[in-house]
Amino acid sequence: MTNAIPLCDATACVQAGCTATVCRGLGIPSNQLVFERSARAIPGGVNSSIRAFKAVGGTPYIVSWANGAYVYDVEGNELIDLVQSYGAIILGHAHPKVTEAIRSAAGDGTSYGAPTPREMKLAEAIAERVPSCERVRFMNSGTEATSTAVRLARGATGRKRIVTFHGNFHGATDALLAAGGSGIATLGLPGTAGVPEEAVANTWVLPYNVVPTLDEDVAAVFVEPVAANMGLVAPVPGFLEGLRAECDRVGALLVFDEVITGFRLGTGGAQGKYDIRPDLTCFGKVIGGGLPIGAVGGRKDIMENLTPLGSVFHAGTLAGNPLATAAGLAALNELTDDVYMELSARTRHVASMLRDACASAGIDAIFPVVGTLAGMYFGNALGGKTPTNFQEACTTSEETYAKVFHALLSAGVALAPGAYESLFVGLAHTDEVVTQLAERVAVGLQGINR
Repeated sequence: MTNAIPLCDATACVQAGCTATVCRGLGIPSNQLVFERSARAIPGGVNSSIRAFKAVGGTPYIVSWANGAYVYDVEGNELIDLVQSYGAIILGHAHPKVTEAIRSAAGDGTSYGAPTPREMKLAEAIAERVPSCERVRFMNSGTEATSTAVRLARGATGRKRIVTFHGNFHGATDALLAAGGSGIATLGLPGTAGVPEEAVANTWVLPYNVVPTLDEDVAAVFVEPVAANMGLVAPVPGFLEGLRAECDRVGALLVFDEVITGFRLGTGGAQGKYDIRPDLTCFGKVIGGGLPIGAVGGRKDIMENLTPLGSVFHAGTLAGNPLATAAGLAALNELTDDVYMELSARTRHVASMLRDACASAGIDAIFPVVGTLAGMYFGNALGGKTPTNFQEACTTSEETYAKVFHALLSAGVALAPGAYESLFVGLAHTDEVVTQLAERVAVGLQGINR
């Protein structure tokens, strides 16, 4: 890691009244001491569990600022960032069009509790790009989007049962936490404490990539059309088509969770790539340009079950926030078909570079790619075969991942601190950055098995 930029003036901190141990006599803060201080104010020192490094060990790096393809920790270390806020950042950190949109919006006020033109324009932009979204309603996170979609599906159909799939992660919504990938898998939990049995009594969790036989008690089937929370698992041919047909057969709603894939895989998301039209779609990440946001879009007749037109309640003081909608609209306006073609090519290049670097270091690894998304699996339990479901994804070697994670971190490359996340390559990962990335990966992996 490169000590590039001292980010803290200890004298200035003292003059400002700061007496924190992290600054005394150091000149710059320490990741360790900042994390320890955070843990005295925040449970576990983090506001999202995976950030605590429990799955990989060690102390989290504490990000001070970011630009383009790089993040910088409080010690001034520069990291090539392949996390990109877990997919929310696609243009690069602090993209000038996005930051200017936020600056301009903030000058007009940060929240009104009233309708704004910006939320209207972002809803129109989503509907224009995703034909299944005849109406769009905003909220503040992907979790709010999926919880709203559960309530809406039940209200619209008059049914209770929800179907999900092992390894899919739909946020911290009780009814969808019966089992899940990503953070839940990383922590080694089948679900989570605090969710009573009755909250998931009407949730079926079934194998991914197998079309289930539904009955007329099912309100909705929730699915990640490309599963990006158990590494990266693509839908097998016929899976999404089969879900659409089976939902139609019993009158259930098909809900695509495109919080990650929406505007990440392409202009129309996964549903555009695979030409499947869901009844409802959940969004987040990219549509906020890096600010907190979520959305549900779908058929007009279903969406108009939401209040004030229907009887399914939804509200939120900060829903449609002017800063988030401004940032999201700025981001979407930059995402042309040419950009997605370029990002797909870069993602393939990064994945093949990582594969070759691991092979040279004697590390068994595969890096599957779907469009602009890449996954990582370590070990040879599947004989080099790409996983097709959660059980197969769980054969990845978490021990090897932790070694690779720290080896690359020491060389100035940031991966997600968990073996079940995806890699995110963005527009800021230019050819120059990718060349630098290859150099750092080679250095980091050198001697890892010695």
